[in-house]
Amino acid sequence: MAEVFFTDLRASSKENLLDKLAGLCKRAGLMDIVKKNDLVALKIHFGEKGNLAYIRPQFVRLIVDSVRAAGGKPFLTDANTLYVGSRANSVDHLETAVWNGFDFAVVNAPLIIADGLTGKEYVNIPIKGMHFQEVKIGSAAVHANALVSITHFKGHELTGFGGTLKNIGMGLGSRSGKQMMHSDVLPRVKAEKCLACGMCSHWCPAGAINVETHAAIDEQLCWGCGECTVTCPERAIGINWKSRPDVVQEKIVEYTMGALKNKQDKAVHISFVMNVSPECDCCSFNDSPVVRDIGILASRDPVALDQACIDLVNGEKALPGSRLADNPDTKDKFGTLYKNVDWSVQLAYGEKMGLGVREYRLIPI
Repeated sequence: MAEVFFTDLRASSKENLLDKLAGLCKRAGLMDIVKKNDLVALKIHFGEKGNLAYIRPQFVRLIVDSVRAAGGKPFLTDANTLYVGSRANSVDHLETAVWNGFDFAVVNAPLIIADGLTGKEYVNIPIKGMHFQEVKIGSAAVHANALVSITHFKGHELTGFGGTLKNIGMGLGSRSGKQMMHSDVLPRVKAEKCLACGMCSHWCPAGAINVETHAAIDEQLCWGCGECTVTCPERAIGINWKSRPDVVQEKIVEYTMGALKNKQDKAVHISFVMNVSPECDCCSFNDSPVVRDIGILASRDPVALDQACIDLVNGEKALPGSRLADNPDTKDKFGTLYKNVDWSVQLAYGEKMGLGVREYRLIPI
């Protein structure tokens, strides 16, 4: 049985929320995973422009300062997005982060995009999964000595909810890794858009692309890695989003396995169950929260942490005026929001693959 630590959001002149977060970090073992001069990756979602549900930078500053107090050298990180938004390359990504308040002067740590300028800086991590034998994890996260995942717990249209597993697995996967998680079909070239520049062929690790008047993909050689999709400057090789929700969840778990593979006893996970919006923070908006702000949780076990967050949300009454207003007593908030998604798949598969356990003891502090 895993331990999950919890603090509610009550505060007073004697103890404010930052004090409570500091105590939570200590109880969860953050100081224990950091040794002097460790490079510590703080995995955070910087939020898309227009979305205001992301975690407040002041909370992140407290976690940064806790890492520094333990002797570590913290940096904030995330990997570039697959979709074309305000975070698809490092320049836009960093500008968005600063726009949303994650500046060095505020958070007291540098920002490093895990998979580099255009998503090409990753490490192939071998795993033994049902879908992948290796996964592409942003190099900055791989080379860090320790990891602190900082998650905004919310809904998600593809996985039901977005918690620690998704924050790490999808979040630290390179751009082409994200394509592999999202798609079960091989890429296709739109000949009318192709300029025959040859970039896709140059980056193809399988030697599956021949370029004459336009690029052509040999399906017998292609292994669907997604490099051509994220490389093409003309978007002539379209992004495929075709995959079943249960398969995407399993792939996310396998990417989480890769991200945590060299972080045994060197990772702590923190989840903020606040502003529980129906959609992901990747959207350029955030709808009204579906439940009240509940608290902050932390654990060394990512599966148990997600399970505890789900249980707390499902134990609440849905808020009036939210998307769940017509069904305030539903015991499955995200299942009601997304009826075609079984969000439990990621938890069951995470437990099966040894990432953690679903049974936990909630310890209030």
